[in-house]
Amino acid sequence: MGHPPASDGPVIAVSDLRMRYGDKDVLTGLDLRIEPGGVTALLGPNGAGKTTTIEILEGFRARSGGTVEVLGTDPEHGDERWRAGLGVVLQEWRDNGKWRVRELLDHFGEYYKPYAEPWDADALLGLVGLEAQAAQRVQTLSGGQRRRLDVALGIIGRPALLFLDEPTTGFDPHARREFHELIHRLTDLDGTTILLTTHDLDEAEKLAERIVILAGGRIIADGSPDALARAAATTAEVKWIQDGTLQIHATEDATDFVRKLLATDDGAVTDLEVHRASLEDAYLSLVADFEAGQAESAVDTFKEATA
Repeated sequence: MGHPPASDGPVIAVSDLRMRYGDKDVLTGLDLRIEPGGVTALLGPNGAGKTTTIEILEGFRARSGGTVEVLGTDPEHGDERWRAGLGVVLQEWRDNGKWRVRELLDHFGEYYKPYAEPWDADALLGLVGLEAQAAQRVQTLSGGQRRRLDVALGIIGRPALLFLDEPTTGFDPHARREFHELIHRLTDLDGTTILLTTHDLDEAEKLAERIVILAGGRIIADGSPDALARAAATTAEVKWIQDGTLQIHATEDATDFVRKLLATDDGAVTDLEVHRASLEDAYLSLVADFEAGQAESAVDTFKEATA
């Protein structure tokens, strides 16, 4: 069994989180609540405050103001038992190169035994697809294999909350798909709550039930990928071939338009496609509005579209 949250409340509860470096405000009153289970993706342009937020949640950085609870504890005062409930997969980690893979997992697992039942090393190697590399030295692994090992080290203590920072950097498409299956396994079967930071919007759309967009030290949008896409654009683009000619039409009700189109007798309709706004469209639109000085407009547009 993994670590259950310390209480029946949220896994993460943040209120009015502020962070200032010198005379620069990096976080300007961030509110965030994440309930147990599922994947939440934290997105935002460089300098938005994502890294600072994650470091505060992990207990690696002291905040300037506001209240923060992670697994029912203020991260600034979290002890080893609290920290054992967290899993952290950093963007890049190059230590332990001379260890053999299974030996390293066994070694890390010992640290968790006073607080939880860690994964058996061989079972974990099977879970992340590294059985064939069990006896290899870490420094001989490929980039994708090393990333799998990073994930294994992050989850070996069966954490209640897992932080993933750019998890599939350097993965080929096959390895990326297998990694996504692993993430779904962790949330569906083990009940792990995952907070993902990534610049890969396609990956965020595939993995996360909830998207939080951070810009200028505040949250400008928070909802499902579909909700954000609807906020970006209310119209859909319909393309089709009729009598050998490409036709394009924008409509607010694609279903009704397509139904009427197919019911006409004006010639056979082929190659019908309906394109709706994607998460990438939503992200770029909201961030562009914010960076153009229309912060309140960006926030209000999202709220109105998802009301």
